[in-house]
Amino acid sequence: MHCFLGREILSFFCLTVRKMWLKFILAILLLHAAAGKEPEPQYVLMVPAVLQSDSPSQVCLQFFNLNQTISVRVVLEYDTINTTIFEKNTTTSNGLQCLNFMIPPVTSVSLAFISFTAKGTTFDLKERRSVMIWNMESFVFVQTDKPIYKPGQSVMFRVVALDFNFKPVQEMYPLIAVQDPQNNRIFQWQNVTSEINIVQIEFPLTEEPILGNYKIIVTKKSGERTSHSFLVEEYVLPKFDVTVTAPGSLTVMDSELTVKICAVYTYGQPVEGKVQLSVCRDFDSYGRCKKSPVCQSFTKDLDTDGCLSHILSSKVFELNRIGYKRNLDVKAIVTEKEQVCNLTATQSISITQVMSSLQFENVDHHYRRGIPYFGQIKLVDKDNSPISNKVIQLFVNNKNTHNFTTDINGIAPFSIDTSKIFDPELSLKALYKTSDQCHSEGWIEPSYPDASLSVQRLYSWTSSFVRIEPLWKDMSCGQKRMITVYYILNTEGYEHINIVNFYYVGMAKGKIVLTGEIKVNIQADQNGTFMIPLVVNEKMAPALRLLVYMLHPAKELVADSVRFSIEKCFKNKVQLQFSEKQMLTTSNVSLVIEAAANSFCAVRAVDKSMLLLKSETELSAETIYNLHPIQDLQGYIFNGLNLEDDPQDPCVSSDDIFHKGLYYRPLTSGLGPDVYQFLRDMGMKFFTNSKIRQPTVCTRETVRPPSYFLNAGFTASTHHVKLSAEVAREERGKRHILETIREFFPETWIWDIILINSTGKASVSYTIPDTITEWKASAFCVEELAGFGMSVPATLTAFQPFFVDLTLPYSIIHGEDFLVRANVFNYLNHCIKINVLLLESLDYQAKLISPEDDGCVCAKIRKSYVWNIFPKGTGDVLFSITAETNDDEACEEEALRNIRIDYRDTQIRALLVEPEGIRREETQNFLICMKDDVISQDVAIDLPTNVVEGSPRPSFSVVGDIMGTAIQNVHQLLQMPFGNGEQNMVLFAPNIYVLDYLDKTRQLSEDVKSKTIGYLVSGYQKQLSYKHPDGSYSTFGIRDKEGNTWLTAFVYKSFAEASRFIYIDDNVQAQTLIWLATKQKTDGCFQSTGILVNNAMKGGVENELSLSAYITIALLEAGHSMSHTVIRNAFYCLETASEKNITDIYTQALVAYAFCLAGKAEICESFLRELQKSAKEVDGSKYWEQNQRSAPEKSHLLDHVQSTDVEITSYVLLALLYKPNRSQEDLTKASAIVQWIIRQQNSYGGFASMQDTVVALQALAAYGAATYNSVTQNVIKINSKNTFEKVFTVNNENRLLLQQTPLPQVPGKYSLTVNGTGCVLIQTALRYNIHLPEGAFGFSLSVQTSNASCPRDQPGKFDIVLISSYTGKRSSSNMVIIDVKMLSGFVPVKSSLDQLIDDHTVMQVEYKKNHVLLYLGNILQKRRKEVTFSVEQDFVVTHPKPAPVQIYDYYETEEYAVAEYMSLCRGVVEEMG
Repeated sequence: MHCFLGREILSFFCLTVRKMWLKFILAILLLHAAAGKEPEPQYVLMVPAVLQSDSPSQVCLQFFNLNQTISVRVVLEYDTINTTIFEKNTTTSNGLQCLNFMIPPVTSVSLAFISFTAKGTTFDLKERRSVMIWNMESFVFVQTDKPIYKPGQSVMFRVVALDFNFKPVQEMYPLIAVQDPQNNRIFQWQNVTSEINIVQIEFPLTEEPILGNYKIIVTKKSGERTSHSFLVEEYVLPKFDVTVTAPGSLTVMDSELTVKICAVYTYGQPVEGKVQLSVCRDFDSYGRCKKSPVCQSFTKDLDTDGCLSHILSSKVFELNRIGYKRNLDVKAIVTEKEQVCNLTATQSISITQVMSSLQFENVDHHYRRGIPYFGQIKLVDKDNSPISNKVIQLFVNNKNTHNFTTDINGIAPFSIDTSKIFDPELSLKALYKTSDQCHSEGWIEPSYPDASLSVQRLYSWTSSFVRIEPLWKDMSCGQKRMITVYYILNTEGYEHINIVNFYYVGMAKGKIVLTGEIKVNIQADQNGTFMIPLVVNEKMAPALRLLVYMLHPAKELVADSVRFSIEKCFKNKVQLQFSEKQMLTTSNVSLVIEAAANSFCAVRAVDKSMLLLKSETELSAETIYNLHPIQDLQGYIFNGLNLEDDPQDPCVSSDDIFHKGLYYRPLTSGLGPDVYQFLRDMGMKFFTNSKIRQPTVCTRETVRPPSYFLNAGFTASTHHVKLSAEVAREERGKRHILETIREFFPETWIWDIILINSTGKASVSYTIPDTITEWKASAFCVEELAGFGMSVPATLTAFQPFFVDLTLPYSIIHGEDFLVRANVFNYLNHCIKINVLLLESLDYQAKLISPEDDGCVCAKIRKSYVWNIFPKGTGDVLFSITAETNDDEACEEEALRNIRIDYRDTQIRALLVEPEGIRREETQNFLICMKDDVISQDVAIDLPTNVVEGSPRPSFSVVGDIMGTAIQNVHQLLQMPFGNGEQNMVLFAPNIYVLDYLDKTRQLSEDVKSKTIGYLVSGYQKQLSYKHPDGSYSTFGIRDKEGNTWLTAFVYKSFAEASRFIYIDDNVQAQTLIWLATKQKTDGCFQSTGILVNNAMKGGVENELSLSAYITIALLEAGHSMSHTVIRNAFYCLETASEKNITDIYTQALVAYAFCLAGKAEICESFLRELQKSAKEVDGSKYWEQNQRSAPEKSHLLDHVQSTDVEITSYVLLALLYKPNRSQEDLTKASAIVQWIIRQQNSYGGFASMQDTVVALQALAAYGAATYNSVTQNVIKINSKNTFEKVFTVNNENRLLLQQTPLPQVPGKYSLTVNGTGCVLIQTALRYNIHLPEGAFGFSLSVQTSNASCPRDQPGKFDIVLISSYTGKRSSSNMVIIDVKMLSGFVPVKSSLDQLIDDHTVMQVEYKKNHVLLYLGNILQKRRKEVTFSVEQDFVVTHPKPAPVQIYDYYETEEYAVAEYMSLCRGVVEEMG
């Protein structure tokens, strides 16, 4: 029989004979070699493969068998600079020595080299290996006070920078910015730093922001950016949480399943109510073949624990049937008792054919001959739960080795004796049951998959091995562990040596953190174990790579390395706890913080409901460690750079190698199962002349690659690879009354930075808010030496064992009565006698309906009290309800208790009682200027017809500045909707004019400045929501097809003017200017694009000349010079047009202002002379109007001038004020114009509509600044014959103060006297309601109700159908508003409103203060428009009155129509009470 070397398949006989002969010959040769030659010196040099720039590092060096004096030198070579790390002469082997050295600073990732030389008398050793020097910057994290915000709330956030060692860095951030969901920058802060290393910033959100994900972007000096996201949504905090407990999966053989639904309030008490449960399985439907799912559904009451547990048969779902989806969908809807509020929870249950699965756990990829190979087999069911007491078969190389039985954890440990195994590779297979090989068509058969694992033999030249026993669970900081190390050594060369030195080195986060030496006596046996003591600390986190090695005399480095997972901890140990776990609301509690002395600790406490609403990635040790760039350095590839060095050992033939009685297959990659792999896994560079590699083939011959793949069912270990997942006591004493009045309900309770004193401890007292919930608090701390640390969350349950909950509607109509319900909750552990009192009031009459008397409320039960309320007047009505216990009386079967604690809870709520009809307003304005004079004037206030009795509210006001009323009401200049991109500008632009005016007149106070800048910031955020991606703006943003030229120019110039006061994104402005420039034609005029919803400007904007004038003005006011190309070309357009006859008065006024603003005196004066010809005069005032209206054209509902007239007149005023070489005569002319404009002002300082308000206030501010007189001293007296008299003083100190008083009677006549010097603005205002007028002007409107659902025991629901058309004199209306007042006790169904936008039925929908506002674009003449949405009842009003609906032209409000509607469920509401 012949034996062929190099073949993979050998006969057992050949293999045995050859092993015997070769081993015998090799032993003889080794013996002769050892006898005739001194052992050659060996060395090991270790250095981290990645070095941190400008920081200390370590190099460790060891010599073995050193028998002569040598000169050693270690040098770091970087960028032509050589830095000596180590240089000395040595004569002895002193074990492992580690030295510190400094890494030079670098600016970027740089390749460097470590060179090692050792010279003796008989040898010269040299090695040079590559390393990387990396400039690691500080890493930054951002924390917000909560994960989600409502519109209008303030966002608070913190920014912290940490270095490589988690110590705080005092960074200077060049830019911190906030981006909205459309990537517009809405806030920015520049050059931000903090002396305490925690930057804390707060900013407000507008009331109507873009909803979605916002980003906080932090930029460092290097340009590196860190971002943090938060969500802005409209939401209501959930009162309770619903959980579904069901199996994660079912097998095809399961016959039933148990589903448990639990509903618990955030303060931990069970919910009383019902659950609607459905469990469904969908068909696998394709194409048009759609089948309804198979479902089981029912509705049941929750039990006293707030839960429902139900067992369902799975038979109906046919779990083992093909054609269905492989999951069941569980849906639970929990509704509170006697409440409309409900919450939904869902869960998906997967359906599997896998009855059980096997996993190899705690196993190694390699076996070491002579060291037992051990591991575990785990048997789990379909939910990954352990299966105990079952027999597992283990096959090794397809041979049944043994049977093992699983323990209670489903684990069967096993061990394999490797001393007699010679195979290069072991194949392990675990088997529990054999799956049925017979299959039926259409049915799913159960399966029992096995587990497989391939294990390679580890290469060793001397057949010597070390194995570190891995630990399969994270080690915690401060823990002391003994690490077991197994070894087996070839004793050749150890004939006269009894003690062997083993060395260990630990690496974590790319640094050497641990070294040591263990001496082992090997005289008795060549194999055994020893222990390494390990004390875990934060330097080892998050992963410690431990290397154990020894140097064999046969010039082999015998080693093993393992990765231990370490708890992510920090040097600064932070503890946080409340002084109590549960306390009453409004009581004081201490928050105790422990940390390193002199730490600054950032504390946050939020309502648990926030986290139920939106889970967030909590700031945790995990998130902080994930920011660290080197958490676990493994291998030689880092940051894209490969530091792998070429092997220095000579290559070999591709034939199999026979050595030490074993065959080894040469590798093509050089990355085989050898010691070098373990060294490389450490992330360190090793210099050594000992053998560490398995031989590598010389040529690119085809060699079967080693099997590294993992078969199904195998769970990898951490040994060289990652491991997969594993598994009020009541006090006794005197009687106390615990009373609460609940008013304060924040979502973020604590947001503070606290200094820890020298004792390392701080205790801060806080008052618990009124919210009955669980508060979740956390803290992180920073200190220069101790670094960063953070606490585990601390919780506090803010709770009242006894409280009352009062439910009221937003508003009702005078004359209606309604039912108010108060629920009394008892979470004490015994029944209590209670008294409930609704405080008497002159504002309403209350009649108790149920219960008839006070009584007992037993443990975990609630009791409802219902009153019928009859309001007596209008306005805000306060309701105060108190519930208190009465321990003087015992409930049935309860004795009087020794514990004398009474509980009293009071809740105060307000309700708005509104008058019937539609609200209206009339004003009379007088601007009186004089010098040491007295002026008297009679003022009459008359009532219009059709007034609702009791609704008139007359008032008188005076202010000493022409801008005073507008300054006081700059946030509410118009009592109209502001739901689009044009209307929002009336909230934005006037603030600029106010700030400019007050600044020029030196009246700008910090209070006013802060307020107006806040409005600018809010308006800026909101306006960006109407921006198109191309930089243009339109009325409804991207819902419009394209941007609007006029609005874009208006926004551009307003943002430019506002940039003096707030941050405006330059990139946004640049994009907008580019877009405007593209709309300029070759003749310099501008093209009109987009839909302009105000067609009163037609004839202006549509003929492009007035649009061109407007854009030219906007660019000039934005600060561009006349030399700007766009402006220069625009004036060519205007000058060309001015040579012709411009007849439109609106265009005349705009063009005049453009030329005057540009300083073109001659053309400016020409246009002003032409305008003078068309001026109108009345009572000493002057104005212009575009179209004179006849009496029949005037509205019966409103009688004010057209908004376009105010706008034209204001442009003429601006032209006069900005004309070149303005004279005193020009100011005199201007004063007459101002008198007329002032008379049109409403009671809030605005005018009739958006654009007239903006332009008029701009003109008044310019006039006020031009004529400002710093001396004001006036006395104003108003009286009547009925003994009413009120005196006001206006002087320099209070000239901006708006002084007001109600007037006693209407109709009425009053006398007004003004005495002194300076100007005063006087106004009488009459606010009232009118009954719905008959007839209409410009519109027709009808309101219908349909699809009513009025069950006796549930809230009613129906649809409102609005049918309208435009009947005015124009071809179409402007933008239209339909204002639908909700019936008392009803609210719109939000999904139906959203559908209106999705279907493009309306452009915008708002729901504010019990009104649904529908925005429609232009309605064409006599074109029918129908809008339908749904409403549902959320409160019981027993005698509801009709609710009005108005439709009107937003810019021409005198065009309107009105109607009213009633509920179809009127006969049902009493039953609901």
